[in-house]
Amino acid sequence: MCQLLGLNCNHPTDVTFSFSGFAMRGGITDQHQDGWGIAFFEGTEEDRGLRHFVDHLPASSSPVAELIRRYPIKSRHVIAHIRKATQGPVALENCHPFVRELWGRYWVFAHNGNLVDYAPHLHGNFRPVGDTDSERAFCWLMQELAKSHASMPSLNELSITLQELLPQVVQHGTFNCLLSNGQALWAHASTSLYFVHRQHPFQHATLADQDLSIDFAQLAQVDDRVAVVVTAPLTTDEAWTPFAPGELRLFVDGSQRPIERVGF
Repeated sequence: MCQLLGLNCNHPTDVTFSFSGFAMRGGITDQHQDGWGIAFFEGTEEDRGLRHFVDHLPASSSPVAELIRRYPIKSRHVIAHIRKATQGPVALENCHPFVRELWGRYWVFAHNGNLVDYAPHLHGNFRPVGDTDSERAFCWLMQELAKSHASMPSLNELSITLQELLPQVVQHGTFNCLLSNGQALWAHASTSLYFVHRQHPFQHATLADQDLSIDFAQLAQVDDRVAVVVTAPLTTDEAWTPFAPGELRLFVDGSQRPIERVGF
């Protein structure tokens, strides 16, 4: 299956270290050779701007991926994906992450898994361009969010709605996914996701997929906070926490935020 990488930070952060190790899984340390992509929010303080790169070539050998590894990306919200095709041919339009607009913001989505006999009824403005179950699921989620809320609700309200919608997708198969709108990162685990918080006191980290290490204490500010979510741990010397099956987590400003259901 595919591999996911998500970062959520309280300040714009250089993602080159994490992406460098992650990209090696696209054909060198793992067999995910059917395309890759990355999207990261930039721009104003509200993070409405988006840079989006996809390529049907393996991440380990893609010239575009090499550009990203050398480009000093600094962002508070990042989603990256390397593909092992299960549905849909190896083609640019089938590469994650996918992007749509809702409530005047870009939304970015990536999926790891396989949905069997999944053909949701899409009747609104959200239609897939490619042939993947992943993009169909994303379009359906966007459609149902738009039906549930007339305008942008609170992050907690959005999280509650997602908790209600996601089981309807999961019944068709494996659905590990990442979703961001430049305000937060939502991560849902069907089988395998891990996360780590990088914050003061910062420590040394060594990539699992590449002979590269970094001392975050030499680079980070005391108040920096970074949450990293990934399919399998990126480093060998950090304490990665596994998601429970069926768990949805919300990350805001580099920290996990509880999803609270308000009683009436």
